[in-house]
Amino acid sequence: MILVTGGAGLVGKELIQQLLNKGNPVTAIFNKTALPSFNTDLLQQVKCNILDVQGLEEIMLQHRIEQVYHCAAIVTFNPSRKYELFKINIEGTANVVNAALNTGVKKLVHVSSVAALGRIRENEAITEKMNWTEETSNSNYGKSKYMAELEVWRGIAEGLEAVMVNPTMILGYGDWNTGSSQMFKSVYNEFPWYAEGVTGYVDVRDVVKAMIALMESNINAERFIISAEDRSFKEVFTLMASAFGKKAPHKKVTPFIAKVVWRLEAIKSLFSGKDPLVTKETAKTALATVHFDNSKLKKFLPGFTYRTIEETIHYTCSLFQQKLNKS
Repeated sequence: MILVTGGAGLVGKELIQQLLNKGNPVTAIFNKTALPSFNTDLLQQVKCNILDVQGLEEIMLQHRIEQVYHCAAIVTFNPSRKYELFKINIEGTANVVNAALNTGVKKLVHVSSVAALGRIRENEAITEKMNWTEETSNSNYGKSKYMAELEVWRGIAEGLEAVMVNPTMILGYGDWNTGSSQMFKSVYNEFPWYAEGVTGYVDVRDVVKAMIALMESNINAERFIISAEDRSFKEVFTLMASAFGKKAPHKKVTPFIAKVVWRLEAIKSLFSGKDPLVTKETAKTALATVHFDNSKLKKFLPGFTYRTIEETIHYTCSLFQQKLNKS
């Protein structure tokens, strides 16, 4: 039996769908947002907070869980949410690891992030051998994901089989008001600004395909960068605009403009109570040129291939367009 945490998120929903397509029975836990209907008896949804240690263990025992995909996490760069960020991402992961150890789970796949590797390294490609440090990362989010990984390594030391995946920017069809899917909404609304930074991108379907392949393999105690290609933000935004039939961003964000914008967003956030669209950390990341070495996964999974970014963007934009046409 398989347990998925964070099933309502972009990765979690795609993971559940691919597992169900393979005929696997799945138990998915959610906290606030229930999962959409998958129209199958193979899926059981259970409300449970990953901060509830006893609840996690009861579910794993009751459903005889042997494999755990830990996708639940908070992604925020809002400084005022640091406590919540650390609570969910670090303590929540520790709870999942402990419950897995206590109930005899055979294997765990933990969804981390390249932010845990320290991604502000402009003079060298980022590899799995790197770790978050104060000098190479500028976000509490990156620190939380690195410390969550330490909890998984602890579990491995105590006998739990586990692997970690470190995706770059995940592109996929989901709620375009949150996470990386917000990029599609911004481009659709013809947001005029672009940054010249470079980062890695990957299709959510490929992230999940890698996770399942790693779970079903004998690979243990490893972490893997999951990234199809490095592209500039301008390239990606232009591809999205073309797919939507919209005007591409045409105003370049300079370091000075970035500083002005994140400060204005910080002030606006104080009054609105919502996460700022741009923070000091995300502004710096958008201007950085960062390259990722994705060769390790291909060495461990020789047959694994990625979709092209063009294919991913065309497919994802078509799904968003279909939804918009229906509404």
